[in-house]
Amino acid sequence: MATYDNIDYDLVEGRAEIFLNRPEIMNAFDEATLLELNDALERAMNDDDVYVVVLSGRGRGFCSGSDVTSMDGREDREKKHTYGAHLWMVQNIDRLLYFGEKPTVAAVNGPAVGAGCDFALACDLRVMDGDAFLRQQFVNIGLVPGDGGAWLLPRLVGESKAKELILTGRDIGAEEAAEIGLAAEIATDAETIDVARDLANELRDKPAIAMRNTKALIDTNASFEEYTQAALDAQWECVNDPEHTEAVDALIEGRAADFDREY
Repeated sequence: MATYDNIDYDLVEGRAEIFLNRPEIMNAFDEATLLELNDALERAMNDDDVYVVVLSGRGRGFCSGSDVTSMDGREDREKKHTYGAHLWMVQNIDRLLYFGEKPTVAAVNGPAVGAGCDFALACDLRVMDGDAFLRQQFVNIGLVPGDGGAWLLPRLVGESKAKELILTGRDIGAEEAAEIGLAAEIATDAETIDVARDLANELRDKPAIAMRNTKALIDTNASFEEYTQAALDAQWECVNDPEHTEAVDALIEGRAADFDREY
């Protein structure tokens, strides 16, 4: 099993729990952290024992974006191909969280800023601490939201609201996030990670193929006609899945479904 220096990875009861572990700098990432996070997400998405992924940060922050102290050698970084490789690693994290086959839950335990905000937005669901906030930081420091935010946010809150949040670069607190659909729950009486785990367990305990195919249908950018064909193919796979049969039998018999899993 791979070990990491900048993140923690644990498989617990069918949940892949991934924590950014640089609390002294609010979990800002450097190149090494990006490599590890990409590896961990690939690992989780390809592990048959993983049914859901939980992403969070150690300490007081979720992720404060790129570690500016690691941006040495700017002349080299300013070469387009070099910066492109860095940006691809960030974008691929969003890609894995958003398009990966396993459902993803962000436990936003503190500030999620810049690319850290995008990591949270790329997850399927977000649980936020009452004091946490999201911020599209990019325009504030003379950059565009090239990590994924300008693509993700309009799909989550609509184009007009996304423009307001991105162009002002202001904080989005937990209550506002819940009001506009960015936070599924606010953790007030419990630790954020515990609330996120409960939500993740709810997703974990659904039929896995149905969850995978439903997520893919929601995420599609296909035309309606293309969608209907994809839905037929997805439904046919579900109909022939033993977990579908067990779920229907359990519903008829008034009991909890038993999908014969060990975790």
